[in-house]
Amino acid sequence: MSRSSEHNRPGSPSPRVAARIADSRRRILEAARVVVAEQGFAAAQVAVVASVADVATGSVYRHFPSKSSLFAEMLRGVCERELEVLRAIADEPERTALQRIGDAVATFVDRALRGEGLAYAVIVEPMDTDIDQVRLKARADLAAAMSDLIEEGIAAGEFAEQDAKLRGAAIVGAFLEAVVAPLACRSEAPIDHNSIAVEIAQFCQGAVSAAHISDATPLISSRASAQLTGTEFKEETA
Repeated sequence: MSRSSEHNRPGSPSPRVAARIADSRRRILEAARVVVAEQGFAAAQVAVVASVADVATGSVYRHFPSKSSLFAEMLRGVCERELEVLRAIADEPERTALQRIGDAVATFVDRALRGEGLAYAVIVEPMDTDIDQVRLKARADLAAAMSDLIEEGIAAGEFAEQDAKLRGAAIVGAFLEAVVAPLACRSEAPIDHNSIAVEIAQFCQGAVSAAHISDATPLISSRASAQLTGTEFKEETA
């Protein structure tokens, strides 16, 4: 079958129509990012997205069957792009794992701070379950990338033996939480992107590069250690 006959078979759009459909979908997703950045996920409405994209509301639903599917796809694109940036830094050759962890964290933080309303919505705001699943997967992917870097550092003798998966997840939790306050207060005072990014990056580097602590210097008190053996939080008694 020739290429032209494939395009002309019943139900198959012509290249021109296919390009127009793809462009419409791209504009809808871009409009969804704009609306979420300005209004957040909870307040964002499909009709507003359609207006920003300059399409009919019905056109949005031809591409996405529901509001949740629209915003889930938008969020997936945002998260995949940030993961690509982080992985590109993680894969840079001839640099130590510690340097790459620092640069990856600093770059992510700087991009989040510059993302302002969109970053705040993506990191902080409550979402529908379907959308939140995308966010949870993105966090897991970020943690995996950090874990891989920590494992590289351990193998190269840069870092002491440690639980790379646990610390990778802890680093991601740390830098995501650390940008919340600056993003929330962005309208009150200018954000010093560089100093915040460096501070958070150095903290995350310290989390994996700290030297061994002697057994004679316990990390937690004996009382706290005893409490940790319980199965649930308990009120402290006098």
